[in-house]
Amino acid sequence: QNVKNFKKGDRVFVHHHVPCYSCHYCLHGNETMCEKYSETNLLPCGLAEEFVVPEWNVNHGGVIKIPDSMSFDDAAMIEPLACCIRTWNKIQLKDSDSVAIFGVGPTGMMHVMLSKVHGVQDIFCFDVNDFRLDFAKKFGITESIKSTDPKAQEKILKKTQNRGVDVAIVATGSLNAITQAVEFVRKGGTVVLFGVPSRDAKLSLDVSKVYSKEITITPSYAASDTDTMNAFKLIQDNKINARKLITHKFDLSESHKALEYAHKGNDSMKIIITNSETLN
Repeated sequence: QNVKNFKKGDRVFVHHHVPCYSCHYCLHGNETMCEKYSETNLLPCGLAEEFVVPEWNVNHGGVIKIPDSMSFDDAAMIEPLACCIRTWNKIQLKDSDSVAIFGVGPTGMMHVMLSKVHGVQDIFCFDVNDFRLDFAKKFGITESIKSTDPKAQEKILKKTQNRGVDVAIVATGSLNAITQAVEFVRKGGTVVLFGVPSRDAKLSLDVSKVYSKEITITPSYAASDTDTMNAFKLIQDNKINARKLITHKFDLSESHKALEYAHKGNDSMKIIITNSETLN
């Protein structure tokens, strides 16, 4: 009853967490580590047919009105794009820098799009999935390379003056991709851990190589409502055409099929679950 800026029938995007912006974590730019962030959950959850948004979220930027010019398909891309934007806020780039993206699923492809927004010259995409490697080629990248290609590192070195890429973004939970990223990044380069590893995942890593190459390893977890607003603006201003990533749509009653498709990922990119009224 204390919420006055929204009314029944408004088309909105709802972010799942909002930080306090005043704690030790927030003041150091670690908003997604904030205790308030983890407390401000949607109840019961975002996949429910109906859920309750905490008043804190509504009053602190966690709900955005969607303009009539923005489709629900576009709005559905705001949150994953926001997570990707958080990654790019952690990267220092120069005009001639190169980026390798390991795992070109939906969020990996958003990193491709953000590479373009940031003016990256050379973009290399790695995956084990041929469909996704071919899909990435449509976006004007430098090269799609099979992760299992024995000449993968050689191809990278050949096109980066024998240095390696400046930034490697691991957009997959594959631990092997992290190892490759450390190998393929240049001396003094940055490896960003974006993909979600499985719980208790263990990695055997040559730390002496990380040390001697002076590699920066930076994880990027979730997104703040500031990242969300930046994603909203990029989509609204048509600087990111995220709907180009949508390959399949499923009615709400077929959600199980959508989840199966997403899990397999053989011939799909971004999958949308919608209702019958907006399916076509």
